[in-house]
Amino acid sequence: MNKEALIALGLTEEQADKVIAGFGQMVPKSRLDDKIQEVKDLQKQITDRDTQLADLKTKAAGNEELQKQIQTLQDQNKTTVAEYEEKLQKKDFDYKLESALRDAKSKNPKAVKALLNIDSIKLDGETLLGLEDQLKVLKESDAYLFESEKLGGKTPPAGNPYLPGGYSKPNPFAKDTFNLTEQGILLRDNPDLYNQLKALAGQ
Repeated sequence: MNKEALIALGLTEEQADKVIAGFGQMVPKSRLDDKIQEVKDLQKQITDRDTQLADLKTKAAGNEELQKQIQTLQDQNKTTVAEYEEKLQKKDFDYKLESALRDAKSKNPKAVKALLNIDSIKLDGETLLGLEDQLKVLKESDAYLFESEKLGGKTPPAGNPYLPGGYSKPNPFAKDTFNLTEQGILLRDNPDLYNQLKALAGQ
């Protein structure tokens, strides 16, 4: 989706720029698949080398020095494969975790990730075990980190376009009254109201 399409959906030009910038930080699944294929190719190459080294080791029977060199190369091959598999698993885990946080309507996946106990989350196929319970707790203790299911995209009762809490100005996050200066003041003086107004505007 490009900038023009986002604007056509009702976003301001600045909001569209932010969305495009955010997508630019995500890792496309195609790139992850490419990396997986690279590792598989590397594993095949190393397996082929191990086969050749094993054959050479048989032919070098009786030559102790050459036998040691071959064994060293075989050990290095095993270490290389293990390191690449570990990196691949971490990339896959990170990708699925970021996707899950976006699906959970996290406003800032990095901030939410910092509050998670990553060691207790395990990837089982396509499922992240141990994540759902942690997100449930965070949504209760740090609700401002997530899009509000109650306020997002809805108008408060009686058609009041403003939130309670003493704030009587137009919502600075709304399309028609977008105001970066007012957003900055709110973020500094009243972070909770800042997050409420932002959620109300559907951001």
